[in-house]
Amino acid sequence: MTIEEKNQTAEMKALKEKIKLYEKLIEDLSAPIIPSIVPETFLVPLTGALSVERFMHIQDKIVQKIGDNIVNTVVIDFTDISTLAIEENMGYELLSEKIDELISVLKLMGTETIFVGFSPDFAQNLILSNVSGFSKIKAFTTFRMGLQYLLAQKGMEIVQVKK
Repeated sequence: MTIEEKNQTAEMKALKEKIKLYEKLIEDLSAPIIPSIVPETFLVPLTGALSVERFMHIQDKIVQKIGDNIVNTVVIDFTDISTLAIEENMGYELLSEKIDELISVLKLMGTETIFVGFSPDFAQNLILSNVSGFSKIKAFTTFRMGLQYLLAQKGMEIVQVKK
């Protein structure tokens, strides 16, 4: 092997390691978990396209984060997930099953799951997927409505400070 070939091999190895690092960074950024202003509550805003692999990564990340913290409510925000992205990547039936699995896992951990941001088309397609269990979930059109529900449940309110 020539010196030039050795240099190219070393460069390829370095580039592959950089790609792995960037893929890990993208994976971590694709499922942000944000502590809410409501105590013991996390917000998980979803954006982009959902695939089975990505949804499972998000579920694993939520479960790990709950295991490391005292969390009794997780708010999952679907506002930025388009119906087209679901149809192209995993379909509503599979998404419905994954949502049901997530709810079950979190319930076993003593954590309530609240969903916000389902558009009318999104909600209708989920129901038409014929997966049972959606009558049991708590869902709100907007994050604000979900937050108002949580505050009421915890006996809290946001008060405007007079200046």
